[in-house]
Amino acid sequence: MIEARGLAKRYGAKTAVDGITFDVQPGKVTGFLGPNGAGKSTTMRMILGLDRPTAGSVTVNGAPYANHKAPLREVGALLEAKAFHPRRTAYNHLRALAATHSIPKARINEVIELTGLGPVARKRVGGFSMGMGQRFGIAAALLGNPQTLILDEPVNGLDPEGVQWVRHLARGLAAEGRTVFISSHLMSEMALTADHLIVIGRGRILADAPMDEVLAGSSRERTLVRTDDAEALAAALGSGSGPVEVRRPAPGRLEVLGVSARGIAEAALSRRILITELTPQQASLEDAYMDLTRGEAEYQSLTTDHRETPGHP
Repeated sequence: MIEARGLAKRYGAKTAVDGITFDVQPGKVTGFLGPNGAGKSTTMRMILGLDRPTAGSVTVNGAPYANHKAPLREVGALLEAKAFHPRRTAYNHLRALAATHSIPKARINEVIELTGLGPVARKRVGGFSMGMGQRFGIAAALLGNPQTLILDEPVNGLDPEGVQWVRHLARGLAAEGRTVFISSHLMSEMALTADHLIVIGRGRILADAPMDEVLAGSSRERTLVRTDDAEALAAALGSGSGPVEVRRPAPGRLEVLGVSARGIAEAALSRRILITELTPQQASLEDAYMDLTRGEAEYQSLTTDHRETPGHP
């Protein structure tokens, strides 16, 4: 279990983490989300004792990380997949880690097989691809068979099979009663993996709730629409009041956010536009996340949909 109380970190005049309090419970996968610069990495580094809090405290399995006599047996972490000596083989690096905690060689072989590193175990890790480096980092995190696992962007560089493997691994460990804390920018995968979400923005907690509550709390309704006059309907919806977003996933189809199915039907009726499909959808995690973090990103892009620009090729 991870327990943070009033956790804060300031670098001079900049506040990276602003007095946050949260628990990461065992027996479930907790996703950690937030824009770039929100304070996710700083929070994870404080959990692992790599950064000293300016205020507050954080414990893992009942004690600060630095106080654990055998930390690899308590906490497994992947923060930087390239944090290893590039000229060592995967096996020798894991063997060196194991020696610090009297972990038997049999466990080294177990994690090598579990993570699919068998064919490259005797190769130097400096030559690993990004995806293989991620698997190697996860192997190191699992080496001590820890009760708590902290993974920062674990699916970066992985192919679809690898992404699915990480998902099953995380859920399997949580099912064993372990604490699993994962950060990711891949919303579709987080929606399939996490049971609980902590969302952070500008160093503050924006949401701390089960996945279904976060999805239910999205303020924007989403409806799929099929019509032969998609452009006219999009124009009609855009002329109404309130923040409405219209997406065009395919010709003759619209995805409408921010207005009810009834409102869409009324707009179509008033302009005598035929609708052949009107299907309300549950908000996606991406929609809920964007609602929560709107205005919280440190760096924001100007988005232009060229399909909205008259005369654009």
